[in-house]
Amino acid sequence: MKLGSVIGRVTLNSVVPELRGARWLIVSPFSRERFADGAGAPATVTKEVNLVVYDSLGADVGQTIGYVEGREAAQPFEKSPPIDAINAALVDEVFYAPFPK
Repeated sequence: MKLGSVIGRVTLNSVVPELRGARWLIVSPFSRERFADGAGAPATVTKEVNLVVYDSLGADVGQTIGYVEGREAAQPFEKSPPIDAINAALVDEVFYAPFPK
């Protein structure tokens, strides 16, 4: 699982039947630089490529989520839909303490 910040939503006017009624989020993945100083900086858009994530948990813009990419994203469905990422967790807090050098 990876962490990211929800920076927007996607609205579709045409979709495959398996995904009708689904919610979609635009997510900015967290990068190592975000935690470089040992403290979690506020959520910002990173230089990483943003992704569109299927959401069944009700995440909102500005919230931190845990998402899964690839084949595992389709595992919760009876019939595998054509998705690449799914929201797997709503994150309340992130605690980070780097290993001493």
